[in-house]
Parts: sequence; C-alpha cells; structure tokens
Amino acid sequence: MSIQYYEKENIFQLNTQTTTYLLGIVDGTYVGHIYYGRKLRNCQGAYAYLRTKDAPFVPSVNLREKCSFMDAFPWEYSVYGVGDYRESCLIVRTESGYRGCELSYVSHRILEEKPVLAGLPSTFGKEGRQVQTLEILCSDSCIGLQVVLSYSIFEDSDVIVRSVRLLNTGQKKLYIEKVFSACLDMDQNNYEVLVLSGSWARERHMTKYPLRSGKHVVSSNRGESSHQEHPFLALTSPGCTQDCGEVYGMHFVYSGNFLAAAEDSQFDSVRMVMGIHPEGFEWVLEPGSSFQAPEVVCIYSDQGLGKMSRALHDFYRNHLIRSPYLHRKRPILINTWEAAYFDFDADYLVEIAREAGTLGIEMLVMDDGWFGHRSSDDSSLGDWKVNEEKLPGGISALVERVKAEGLAFGIWFEPEMISPDSDLYRAHPDWTLQIPGRVPSMSRAQYVLDLSCQEVVDYVYECVASILRNADISYVKWDMNRQLTDVGSSFLTGEKQGEVLHRYVLGVYQLQERLIHEFPGLLLENCSGGGARFDPGMLYYSPQIWCSDDTDAIERLTIQEGTALLYPLSCIGAHVSTCPNHIVGRITPLKTRGHVALSGTFGYELDITKLTDKERERIRKQIQMYHEYHRLIQDGDYYRIASWMDNHLYDCWMIVSKDQREALVTYVQVLAKANVKSRKLYLKGLDEKSCYRLEETGELFGGDLLMYGGYLAAPEKGDFVSRLLHFRCLDE
Repeated sequence: MSIQYYEKENIFQLNTQTTTYLLGIVDGTYVGHIYYGRKLRNCQGAYAYLRTKDAPFVPSVNLREKCSFMDAFPWEYSVYGVGDYRESCLIVRTESGYRGCELSYVSHRILEEKPVLAGLPSTFGKEGRQVQTLEILCSDSCIGLQVVLSYSIFEDSDVIVRSVRLLNTGQKKLYIEKVFSACLDMDQNNYEVLVLSGSWARERHMTKYPLRSGKHVVSSNRGESSHQEHPFLALTSPGCTQDCGEVYGMHFVYSGNFLAAAEDSQFDSVRMVMGIHPEGFEWVLEPGSSFQAPEVVCIYSDQGLGKMSRALHDFYRNHLIRSPYLHRKRPILINTWEAAYFDFDADYLVEIAREAGTLGIEMLVMDDGWFGHRSSDDSSLGDWKVNEEKLPGGISALVERVKAEGLAFGIWFEPEMISPDSDLYRAHPDWTLQIPGRVPSMSRAQYVLDLSCQEVVDYVYECVASILRNADISYVKWDMNRQLTDVGSSFLTGEKQGEVLHRYVLGVYQLQERLIHEFPGLLLENCSGGGARFDPGMLYYSPQIWCSDDTDAIERLTIQEGTALLYPLSCIGAHVSTCPNHIVGRITPLKTRGHVALSGTFGYELDITKLTDKERERIRKQIQMYHEYHRLIQDGDYYRIASWMDNHLYDCWMIVSKDQREALVTYVQVLAKANVKSRKLYLKGLDEKSCYRLEETGELFGGDLLMYGGYLAAPEKGDFVSRLLHFRCLDE
C-alpha cells in the first residue's frame, strides 16, 4: 500500500493490495484520470494515456479549441459550465446568478491518516494497520472557490475511499446546486451496468443490463436511500460472473437522496459519478465556510463479483462498523410484531418471554403499540409515553418481569415521525416538514418531524434517551416508515430551504451518534419500513439493519443475495417468521426458514405460544445451530455458489473460515423436478491440499475435489426444502 507522487511526470500513483489508481496533472492545471485496475509494477509511460497529443491538444497549445478539450478530457472531477457537457459533479451559482466553474490544480499533500468527516459517517483507520490519504487542492480564483479531492487507501483492503470538500475563500456567498463525491472516466469496453433495485418487501434485487449510449441513472429523491434503488453502481465486463471478469463499483456512505450515473459518451468513453441527488438540493456557502460531501467507496475486482463482495465485507467490518457487537455474539431475539401487532398487554408479553426462554431465546423485543393511545398505526407518534393500560407500572416494571424469565429486553421506536393525532402535533404543528399554505401529504397516517431544526432534534433525542435511562433496555429497533414529502422548514429562511434534505440526514446522524455515545453497550438496529435505509451510512451507527419486511424464506433468497453482494451477513437483519407468511402467504418448512435466517442476525417473529411440540423442538435445534455456526457466519468469507433467480430451481451459498479449516454450505431446493440425478455443487474458497470431513455423514473429500469436481447433492422431494453441509478440515 502506498501513495506516490512523481514530480517529473506529474503523476500520482495509489497502490492498494492488488490494484493501482493513477491520475495526472495536465498543463500544470487540469487533474485527469489515467488508470484504475490491476496493480502495476511501475507507471512508466502512463502520462500518454491522458491523450494530450491527440487533437485538439491541451489549451496551452490550442486555446481556440478549448471546449473540445474540455469535453473529451478524462477528468478526475468534472464541473459544469465551461465546456464539459457530460454528467457533471459540481454546479456552483454566484450571487449574481452565474453558473460556471473551472478548477485548477494548486497543491497536494499526503497524510498518514484517514481524516474524520465532521457530522457524517466516515471510514476509519485501524490500530496497527497503515492508512494514507491524498488530498489534492484545486481552486477557481474567479469565484473564490477551493475544492479538496480526497483519496484514502488502507493497508488491509483494496478499496479507495473518495470524498470532496468545498471552501468559499471569497467575499460573497456561493450557492452549491450540485456536489458529487466521486467521478471515474474510462474508455468504453462493452461494459454492463449492475444495480440493486426493487420496492417495499422486495428490496435489492440484482439487475444487470448493457451500457448503451447515453446516461444510465439510479437514484432516490425520497429522503432516504430507499426500497426502490440502492446507492450502489457497478460496471462489469461482458459475461462477468462470481469468479471471473472485471468489476468497477461505487458505494455511497450516505442515507439520504443520492444519484449514481454511468454515461457512454461520443468518444467511446464512460463516466461514472455518485453523490447527493441535486434535485431539491442547494447549499448556501457563506464566505469562509466549507461543505463536506459524503464518502464514496470505490472498488475494482479482476476476479468477478465474489472478490468484490469479500473485499467490501472485510472493509466494512474493519473500517466502518464501530459497534462493540461487531464480533460479539448477537442475542437471539423474538420480536412481537408478527405475533401480536398492536394487540398485546404486559401479561401476554411476559407469556411470550416465558415460552421463548424455555427454548433458548435470549431477548424479547416489544415492537410498535406500547405508547400514547396507539392501538393502530394512525395515532400517537411523537407521544413517547408508555400506555399504562397495556403496561401497568410502565416499561421498567415490564422489563423486570421479562428479566425474571431470563430474557433481556429490547424496544421499538419511530422517533423521526409524528402523528396528526398526537399531543406533540397539537402543541407544535410547525415541527413538521411542510410548505406554507399546503396541507402536507400523509403516508401511513403520519408526518415527518423537521430534523433540520436543532430544537426538534434535541426533543426527539430526549424522548428516546429518557426511556433508556429509566429501564434496563439492551436493544433498540429504530424505524422510519415513510418517505419525505413537502420538504420545507419553518426554521430556515427561504434562501436555505434547499438545505433541508441534507440537514435532515445530518439530524438523523446526530441523533444516533448521541445515542451510541450515551449508551455504548446498546445494540442498535436500524430499519425503514424494512430495507429502505439499508446503506453504509447507517452501518456507522448500527452493526445490523432490518433487511426487509418480507420474511418469507423464498423471497428472502433473492433479497439477501443482493444484500450480501455488498454487506457482511452479520449486518443483515433476518428472522424466522410464521406461516402462511403474512406478506406473500407462502408456506415453507420451519427448517428452511431457519436455514435462511441463519445467514443473517437470526431471530424470531411469530407467536411462540401457539406452536406445536414438534415446532418447539425444531426451534431448540435451530438455536443450537446458531450457537454452533454464529462465529463462522459472522466473520467468515462469503461465496455465492448458485442463484435460483438465474437457474430457477435452487439456491446455494457458503461461508469459509479465514483459515480455510471450516465451511458451511446452505443449499435450498426451491422447486422440485421430476426424474433428475444428483446436482453438482462446485464449492469455493477451500484449501486445495486439505482433506475435509462432512460432519453430517462423516464422508471425506479432498478440497480440490469439492471445488473442481463438485459435491453431489441428492435430489429432494418437495419444494422449498433445504440442507446445511458443514465441512471441517482434518488435522494433519
């Protein structure tokens, strides 16, 4: 790992473990992209890749064709208004109303650290492991703007983390209408676009299509990263698989509106960009002030999607997730939502806890319905006072009763929202996001609190913190069940209304930062109507995120496959729920539901008091299974073996320990097929020279045989059936 500047050639070289990133300075002014890909031994001759000898040449040689140069140059950071007509990264308006910016290289510095981004989630170095950061300072002296381009690399990772900081060095205000965090210009190579898309209850489905001429955009303008799109974009070589082909990926460390685009332009070049969505965004940059854009994690893989996934998993575990639960066994919880919804009282919850404790479940989580007069989802959000008709003696009394049954206690909040039918709304109608003269649009019978206002943020924090201070609560599920509309603040001037969306996200970050600071032992799980805010930004505050409200095991195969493309399995909130499933109505075996949920945080969401003896015994075995495999799943390497979305018959993935001495394969036969032979599963990540024992049968296999000859999975009878294959390396 190293960052080098070659002054004679005007080239910067960033080397990670297996990749190289090159950029250079042209005409002493323009910062251009040269190369990103496999690690290079040296960069001799790389300057030519900037094509400065191609017509129309550089402006110092051919000033009359500067526009043509600007529109073809491979920029490290593109700007609007002076000749580059491709997707721009930066649009700035002056007080006089003019738009146009031209950045010139000023200086650079190489830091032996990873700076923290104030108020934003940001990746960090790890003790004993080197990290370096390149900061390139550019300026537009005409408007008094400085732009700092930041690149960080890590000794133990192949990612490059990029961000941008703007500084107003002039005497007048500047208006930032658009600021992206990363740009990558490359030659077109018949790339395909890979994105994660969907909707509520079917989030993060992997979608791939050819990159054709024009712009290909994924985005969210919903105030959150959203169910519908994900702040991730990748370009892959044709036919890229899990194990071979090239991947260029960008992942946004942010939880609000975003835009990512890939553009195939007129000269067979490709531009990738990612950042805050410019729609509805404008930031007033006062003289002497700065604006920090969020980070983008950039990654290149020359060994397919699998290498990208494992690199991102390790990177997020080592350099983004801060929770003490990162490597700690998560408690097996039972959530009351699908068991009772709003219809419960203290005695019923204690009965659930008692039954759960006999099976080995370790925590009861009380979901929605415990506060105000909330017996449905149309009231009381904002009134975070316990309903003592349901819970006599309050939460502390209930917690003590649950603890007496041997279980820890967790609780659900939706702190960002407010019901029109609430004491808080009647007292502070101005605390909602709203546009004067317009009745705000409701969703789920609720409005959104204005977290761009510090007074509102402080109130919300005290609501949550006061509950936690007065009861022994180990876990919080932080929910957010609607998108943002009517984006206006009663507390900001008209000039600053374009700041509301970003300030809202900063308010969320502040709330959660304060929460984990005051309650450092708290297990925080984020949620947004399921997976609408499952993004790297939230992982900075919570080690796990509820993956989707759809807990059907077969639907979860696709959802969790797309999620695991980017995130460690230990981040994926997954529960065993009741059947028929409450969303799709499907009936799947309890065994299969357990196997699928095991590749996540693992818990339960059903009425455990109504199970049969056979089902209770199955749950006891599942809990034993979790205790046996949790460390392997939490810290091991993830390999995708097959996808039922591709083959329409079966799904398969595996986890291999870092020392390659243990592996767990999950095989799900989604649809049975008549008159078939055993199916070969080509395993991955094993030690070729070692011998492995299949623990369930005692059979012995060579590691190379399992990978290149395959394991024969016998056909099963019935749909939706599953099997775990646990392999251990024999001691020599």
